[in-house]
Amino acid sequence: MTEAAQKSLVQVEHLKVRFVSRDMDVSVVNDVSFNLERGEALCLLGESGSGKTVTLRSLIRLFPRTARIGGRIHIDGIDVLNLPERRLRQVRGSLVSMIFQEPMTALDPVFTVGEQIAETIVYHEDVSQADAMKRALELMELVQVPSAKRRLNAYPHELSGGLRQRAMIALALACRPKLLLADEPTTALDATVQIQILLLLRELQRELQMATIFVTHDLGVACEVADRIAVMYAGRFVETGTAVDVMTSPSHPYTEGLLHSTVHAGRRGQRLDPIPGSPPDLTDLPAGCAFSPRCTYVQDICLAAPPEFRTRRQDHWVRCVRQPELANSEAPSLANGP
Repeated sequence: MTEAAQKSLVQVEHLKVRFVSRDMDVSVVNDVSFNLERGEALCLLGESGSGKTVTLRSLIRLFPRTARIGGRIHIDGIDVLNLPERRLRQVRGSLVSMIFQEPMTALDPVFTVGEQIAETIVYHEDVSQADAMKRALELMELVQVPSAKRRLNAYPHELSGGLRQRAMIALALACRPKLLLADEPTTALDATVQIQILLLLRELQRELQMATIFVTHDLGVACEVADRIAVMYAGRFVETGTAVDVMTSPSHPYTEGLLHSTVHAGRRGQRLDPIPGSPPDLTDLPAGCAFSPRCTYVQDICLAAPPEFRTRRQDHWVRCVRQPELANSEAPSLANGP
């Protein structure tokens, strides 16, 4: 690990996640490495099944017993993969917090929103129930819940989807985490509420100087919230870089395919060009590049072995050999890469 990486809030090295059962052994994350600085927003972008959520949950070891995790994860100097379970529960919600994809299933239906936020505060901090409820009200106001005092005493089913999502954000921010994980936090919301939630999250992230990792398959969301983007395919990062570089100058065929198959103002009047084929079966990946069966630029070299990360320019890395400047560049180790 480089000296710069050691100073980062999050350091992930050669992360591998497998799910093992009597019938199969499936690798869903394959050798993922990245660093995240304090106050930085990273977006994991890709189709369903690419390994985004599994990567996110790995940071707090939120897995069933069938999971097997390898590699290294350090958050604020803490070795997450070797933490005892009791210490891990203290880290969850305080140092690292998570906004889940569907708040209706993440929130407890038999307790009010205020009770759930206060419970988190009391568990992690030495405060009274009254002080915790007071903080819960402040958090509901911070996330711009109208009539916050009344909504504090509401049960999750009494709130709309947008208000439940705001309550989930308030719960995630209850103990002022240094790292916020957001797993497609706006998927179930309509377009108007979605943009409100995204702008709110971005504003809170900057105001509170939290590092944030967003998971999404929506390019519009990625553009709105990310400083850096990591594109995932078949459990690997295939392209990483600043949001501007990845969106305006994509280098991997998969990233190009995502952009060409997305509706936006610049493509008005043009036909969409979808990515051919389907995402790969993780139990039967091809020997070479996992994207090769769907790639229009495939070459013989792509079928030999999975390509290494190569740098296109500073802070822009691509797992592809089709471009001459990539094929001739040195392939450094992932630990020193993105």
